[in-house]
Amino acid sequence: MDLSLSEEHEALRRLAAEFTDREIAPFATAWDRAEQVDSSIVPKLGDLGFLGLTIPEEYGGSGGDHFGYALVLEELGRGDSAVRGIVSVSLGLVGKSIAKWGGEEQKQHWLPRLCSGRSLACFALTEPDNGSDAANLRTKAVRDGDGFVLSGSKMFITNGTWAEVALVFARTGEAGHKGISAFLVPTDLPGFQRKEIHGKLGLRGQATAELVFDDVRVPASAMLGPEGKGFSVAMSALAKGRVSVAAGCVGIAEAALRAAVGHATSRIQFDGKVIAHRQLVQELIANIATDVDAARLLTWRAADLIDRGLDFARESSMAKYFASEAAVRSANAALQVFGGYGYIDEYPVGKLVRDARVMTLYEGTSELQKLLIGRAHTGINAIA
Repeated sequence: MDLSLSEEHEALRRLAAEFTDREIAPFATAWDRAEQVDSSIVPKLGDLGFLGLTIPEEYGGSGGDHFGYALVLEELGRGDSAVRGIVSVSLGLVGKSIAKWGGEEQKQHWLPRLCSGRSLACFALTEPDNGSDAANLRTKAVRDGDGFVLSGSKMFITNGTWAEVALVFARTGEAGHKGISAFLVPTDLPGFQRKEIHGKLGLRGQATAELVFDDVRVPASAMLGPEGKGFSVAMSALAKGRVSVAAGCVGIAEAALRAAVGHATSRIQFDGKVIAHRQLVQELIANIATDVDAARLLTWRAADLIDRGLDFARESSMAKYFASEAAVRSANAALQVFGGYGYIDEYPVGKLVRDARVMTLYEGTSELQKLLIGRAHTGINAIA
């Protein structure tokens, strides 16, 4: 077993790290305060090929594998999880879904735009009353002539106010997951309304929105995948998406480690020595460092399984569950190292705490991941 990076992967990781240090990290605090990432970051991500990773070059993508994708997402997450989320959603949840489920016309129309950064996409699954219970979503798509009319609403949609296209999941048939279909819906259609959500605890720079569909009419050609297979489209996207989130969480934990070490080796207290001389401070740093490496290895394993075409659902849930909880632990430990200074947004660790917390909630809560992992081992669906 060789856990060292290939020359190609090391070069990609270095490119992402340098971009993060130059274009993201210096502005993360200002974006957080303004609750708005500078939109000029999007074409820059496109120019470097980060919005086209794993997408075939014939559709405007930059190719590559999911392992390299995870390396890039870790570095972006280290700089600002709000930027990492732009890529995770537009490329990871939507672009990859189009590449897997889309017809040739859909691929030719949407993928070059998304990969270049000329357009962004959002993933419209969560509803005001249905998050983890996605099989019972209420948004409807009623057949009308040669198309469908969508009505309903979605909540907490990343990229919602920036996206040119929304991958919308709506009920076209019977109750339960078999009655759900997926649609690629341009956001400039009549009846498509969106409202940005402000005042979030974390990911404040990320454009998060509520979407409302007031009799939005789309042609039948907007359907992604077969009718009634929307739930499969969503679940396949989320299974891979959990690796994206896990990689971003490794980035948060790595940022916490670097901040804690930097502060501990420069902050002087008591007998004129830096606080890194204190055993309990070193314990905090040791815990963060161990969580970083464990989360990274779980994420690498899941990404490698995807690239080898093997089953990865259990491993992606493990990576997402462990890495998100590790990010919370690591950020909290780093704040403890900083003491009172950690509570001021002039320093980075408070933002890390806030950004880490939501990672245990979206794209499947920690509780849901544990159910999926348990089911994978027992073959039994747990009940309350």
